[in-house]
Amino acid sequence: MSGEGEGQDLRETVRRLEATVAALETRLAKLEAPGAARPVSPPPAAAPPASEPERRDLEAHVGTYWLSRLGIVALIIGIAYLITYRFGELGMLARVGAGYLLSAGLGAFGLWLSRRNELFGRIVFGGGLALAYFVTYALHFIPSVRVIDSQVLALVLLAAFVVAIVTIAHRMQSETVAGIALFLGLHTGMLSDITAFTLLSTTLLAAGALFFLVRNRWVIVPLSSLVAVYSTHVVWAVRTGHMAPGAPEDDRLFLSLGFLALYFLLFCVALLARPRELSLRASLAFTLLNWVGLTSLGAYEVSQDQEPHLFSFLLIVAVAHGVGAAVARLQRAPVGLMHAYLALAAVTLALAMPARYDDVALVAAWTVTGLVAGLAARGVESPVLRGVGVLILFVALAACEWETPGRLTLLAGLVAAFVLVERGGTVRVAGLPEPETRTLFTAVCAVGAGLSLVALIGARMPSGLITLGWVIAAFLLFGLGFAVRERWYRLAALAVMGLALGRLVLVDVARLPPDQRVLTFILLGVMLLVVSYTYTRLRDRRG
Repeated sequence: MSGEGEGQDLRETVRRLEATVAALETRLAKLEAPGAARPVSPPPAAAPPASEPERRDLEAHVGTYWLSRLGIVALIIGIAYLITYRFGELGMLARVGAGYLLSAGLGAFGLWLSRRNELFGRIVFGGGLALAYFVTYALHFIPSVRVIDSQVLALVLLAAFVVAIVTIAHRMQSETVAGIALFLGLHTGMLSDITAFTLLSTTLLAAGALFFLVRNRWVIVPLSSLVAVYSTHVVWAVRTGHMAPGAPEDDRLFLSLGFLALYFLLFCVALLARPRELSLRASLAFTLLNWVGLTSLGAYEVSQDQEPHLFSFLLIVAVAHGVGAAVARLQRAPVGLMHAYLALAAVTLALAMPARYDDVALVAAWTVTGLVAGLAARGVESPVLRGVGVLILFVALAACEWETPGRLTLLAGLVAAFVLVERGGTVRVAGLPEPETRTLFTAVCAVGAGLSLVALIGARMPSGLITLGWVIAAFLLFGLGFAVRERWYRLAALAVMGLALGRLVLVDVARLPPDQRVLTFILLGVMLLVVSYTYTRLRDRRG
């Protein structure tokens, strides 16, 4: 009975499945029939206007992001001023206790807030850490609060507190806590006189920020620290005599340059430790800001006290960036970072030249610098370095005044330099195909060679035959373009020829004496015919 019942159930199941399949086939046939009604989808809901959400997002971003950070900055600065100007009226234990009690209370309040709003609470908590750092800093440096006389002990306490800030922020994995604490710690030191102790403390904070660059690859915290460190040095630079009161000028300069070199080295080491894990944009921002800080502040300091050594200082900076390029290549950093170091080395070298040379020697030095940079770009395949080399050549051309002695030799050298850099090979530019890269550099170099040649020939001609000099320059450019088979030189020659014809018709016809007018027109006609004949022969050969 059991087997018969199971067979009956199986037959019923098969019958139901057959009925279901038949119903599905009937429904599918109706849907596929011509003219069958299709289900109508509901019309899409009208999209809300784009401007309104954008306005609300901007308002929310300002209200939540910027106001909270500006608020904690203002609060910490206000409490720092309170400690500076009012805590001197308290006893020693009261000064220490009140300062740390305020910072602990603010930190605890931030932790409590973070349970309800994590981001806002961490901002307040970071402010508490920054305030505790300032209290530790004030225990030795602020006269009204000073309870520690030993500078070594004060530095040890500050270093320990920086380690504590880094450890807490790292364990919380909070860039907000790290940024607020270190940023405010760096800037509260500028509320009073800047001394060597201040710069040592900012160096400790910068080292803490660079830990996050190397370990966590955070960018905002170390980048703001870089700006703050050099800003502190700027504030000291305009308040002369405070960092090393009573010290000789040589010792003061050595101390200042020592700190600048330490900043530069710290940020370079942090950047080049693991460069492939950082975006190229962030790497370039660090490199450029670090160069600006070191070069501008160092040059200012040296020019104030030891101007004869300015050339040596800038030369050392250029060599340092060359070493940075070599390290970037060894570390297999993004190729753009190596190009940036090389370009900054060339720019620094060009900036150093006026400190050593002037007049003819300066133009010659710039010409050699641009030529070497342009030719070296081929070996390292750096379009940035090649562009910098061409730019330096244009600076040399602009500095080559009409009355400069030896100007003809300099202009001839510039013509050769532009041509050599242009013929020095093609380098690739990311995002641009090779033909466009070649066209860009060739066009710029052709313009430079044309301007140099026009100035060279024009300087050799009498005042009444300047137009004829332009015609000769155009003729030579045509010859150069045909010789190297580069159309951009010929296009530059056509432009110069057009300017010469315009000057001839508008100016020279009415002013030139008959003899000069005859000579100009005859030579112009001969040269135009020669150039036209050359074009005709080339066209026939191609045909």
